[in-house]
Amino acid sequence: MDLKSEKIERILSKYKFHDVAIEELEKIHRIYPGMRPSTGTYTFSDSTQKDLLKLTGNIPVKYEGRSYNFPVQLWLMDSFPFTPPICLLKPTPNMAIREGKHVDARGRIYLPGLHNWDHPKSSVVGLLTEMIAKFEEDPPLSSKNAADNKDPHELLAFVSNFQINDGGVRHHDQPINKVSVIGGGDLGMASVMSILSKCKVDKLVFIDVAESSTKGGSTDLEIFSLPKVEVSRDLSASAGSRVVIVTANAWSGEQSYVSVVQTNVDMYRGIIPNLARLSPNAVLLIASQPVDIMTHVAWRQSGLPPTRVIGAGCNLDSERLSHVLDINLNTHKPAWVIGELSDNKIAVMSNTGLSSSVMPEIAPGSNSTKPLLDRAFDIMKNRGQRSWSVGLSIADITNSILTNKMKPHSVSTLAQGWGGIGAEVFLSLPCIMGANGSTRLAGVSLGQEDDSKVRESITSLSNLMSQLKI
Repeated sequence: MDLKSEKIERILSKYKFHDVAIEELEKIHRIYPGMRPSTGTYTFSDSTQKDLLKLTGNIPVKYEGRSYNFPVQLWLMDSFPFTPPICLLKPTPNMAIREGKHVDARGRIYLPGLHNWDHPKSSVVGLLTEMIAKFEEDPPLSSKNAADNKDPHELLAFVSNFQINDGGVRHHDQPINKVSVIGGGDLGMASVMSILSKCKVDKLVFIDVAESSTKGGSTDLEIFSLPKVEVSRDLSASAGSRVVIVTANAWSGEQSYVSVVQTNVDMYRGIIPNLARLSPNAVLLIASQPVDIMTHVAWRQSGLPPTRVIGAGCNLDSERLSHVLDINLNTHKPAWVIGELSDNKIAVMSNTGLSSSVMPEIAPGSNSTKPLLDRAFDIMKNRGQRSWSVGLSIADITNSILTNKMKPHSVSTLAQGWGGIGAEVFLSLPCIMGANGSTRLAGVSLGQEDDSKVRESITSLSNLMSQLKI
């Protein structure tokens, strides 16, 4: 984000929280690089005026299987980021505003995130994510020739035969179910075979990355020519994927743990930005180790929204936990393992049954559920994370994305703002997984012991991230 122009620097110098504002703007640019800063004079309802910074750009909104660019403008108050921005729709001459509960006739945007703004838990990144979700439920724009009846099915009719793709547009057609697995070795092979068994794919690309220490397996796939599988050593073969799974690791012989992890980070620098450029609408699913750190790194390097960069995290443990609770302990309620993929992970249970049609919620910790969860954990003790079992878990998450299943999975995701977490850190949390990626379940207050484990993980992960050159 270019903040060096004379006008922008002059306006920013007057902001009360100058350094914090710049930090927030840089974060916005990493995730929504299309939001461009400029300066302008904002006129308030009482006719007073003030020179402010504004962000202008398009947000991607999907409606009935098609993708559209919605033009928005965010005016940042001089007390930003501790006060919310003023958000406006900026329709082109071809567009008409559809007044609704989130947008008024003048294009002013109203969202719960604006009403309940509380920095640092609240951020523009979170606000834009919420905006996209609300607009997909109730599109606030229509084409001008449909303005009289305000029919959302005529949404942006002048581009109805096109969808966004790699920065441009192409004729609308049914997206193919293309999945790419990056990285050879046992886990890469296990992921490929599990996806072929579990998921309905039109094409599966297996890319054996030369820099990875987990190479091998691609030759056998070439020899036996599995249907729908393409083997490649070129990242460009992944273009247009709906899901991109990264299993590659590049462990070195270094003694320091930080140095060992840094070798993975260095390898990611050469592949993640390219994967995001080749498949800008994909969900990135990370399985490299340590998964919470590498998912965080992939999000930083990709420029994709945090909803579309997730890690396999504690999904396998969660599926095992739910199975044990249901079969062995007869609870008939889903449960999830959350937190860091380490000894600090903890278990939580849903307050709804397995067959309930109600959106699941995490039940507040209680004396009645803890013994059940502890016993289930004890039953699971000797079940290791073998390659084939992790591969099955990856296939299950992939299937939820491809089929828009809206199933809750415990995946590594940006945890900032969940349950009072202020740090930028990735942890496994229950997320509803669908075609657009992940949506976190609401946070809850954890018991003292569990909260202490989460806080310890946050400190450990934050310290490691601060030592890495991303």
